[in-house]
Amino acid sequence: MTPAETAAASPSALQRLRLYYARHEGRVGALFFAAGFVFDTVAVGRIDSWHVIAQQVLYLAIVAAVLLHMLFVPQAPAAEALPPIKRYYYRYRIALLGFCLGTLLNVYTLFFFKSSSLLVSFSFMLVIVALLLANEFGPFQRLGLPFRFALLGLCLLSFCAAVVPMIFGEVGTAVFLASMAVGCVPMLALALWVRRRSPERFPEARRQMLMPFGVMLIVFLGAYLLRVIPPVPLSIPFIGVYHSVERAPDGYRLSHERPVWAFWRNGDQQFRAQPGDRVYVFFRVFSPGNFADEVSMRWYRREPRGWALQDSIPIKILGGRAEGFRGYGFKSKYQPGAWKVHIETTDGREIGRVYFDLEAVPASPRSLTVEMH
Repeated sequence: MTPAETAAASPSALQRLRLYYARHEGRVGALFFAAGFVFDTVAVGRIDSWHVIAQQVLYLAIVAAVLLHMLFVPQAPAAEALPPIKRYYYRYRIALLGFCLGTLLNVYTLFFFKSSSLLVSFSFMLVIVALLLANEFGPFQRLGLPFRFALLGLCLLSFCAAVVPMIFGEVGTAVFLASMAVGCVPMLALALWVRRRSPERFPEARRQMLMPFGVMLIVFLGAYLLRVIPPVPLSIPFIGVYHSVERAPDGYRLSHERPVWAFWRNGDQQFRAQPGDRVYVFFRVFSPGNFADEVSMRWYRREPRGWALQDSIPIKILGGRAEGFRGYGFKSKYQPGAWKVHIETTDGREIGRVYFDLEAVPASPRSLTVEMH
């Protein structure tokens, strides 16, 4: 065989890639799913950014269109009878779904992570990973289209849970229920379109579209009642404990005696209280531009029977500042021990918290470090 014949007989790199994709479509889809996570971790911006919102709308529309088409055409036609564009679409539509869903779920994971304590955020991320693995392996793989419609429902409800409060300028039970109602509209509209276009397919659409979406809606409502859903679009980028907080023309002057080696702490999380000291907690709450809401600063002290509420301070917040609305509270009457402070919405959902240990010490000279915020 001549070198030319050998080259003609061996497949090109592109052909080998296509062959690998045909044999491992699920694995490549999972890779694109993960690529969406990595891509959007770098690219995602503020939750109220118009380009971030537009990106989510575009990806939701792509996923909905592809899944709806897969409902009507579950199997790709013979490639030889298709023009090049349709051929590529049928070949890579699973990968496209994986990338778009991965990107959307990454966006909501990041938003929920910022809007809650670590325990809730970590649990949510574990759920996302479990959904990915269940979609690619095991018995869930047989669910196919219904499971992907469930993921679309999760993304739709997450999108509305983040965007609708921006329109109202506040969070709360009524706003959350309104966001869930808005999230139902696109899926119901798609089901009605299927019913009008092809009535014989509506029972299948009800089973593969509406039932998975209904499950996701129940999960969201149950998670809200259990206070598992974080209070997006609010988030706390900073919270710390200080000896004093003073308003200055260029910001807030925060005084602390944190040791240099404890650089990861915000202020005095080992608080040495001399007679007459106040304990200040300073925080920044990010909220979109038209927000005018209220949060509660709740002080807890650990007692033998558990954490006991000591005080609750309402604080009005205004949105729009890139670094977040700055606020603080203080206590002048306290006892030594383990403390924590929660920043919560008016309906009791936690945005952030800080722990500190308070120790009573005698009066003595000390040098406080000042930082500006």
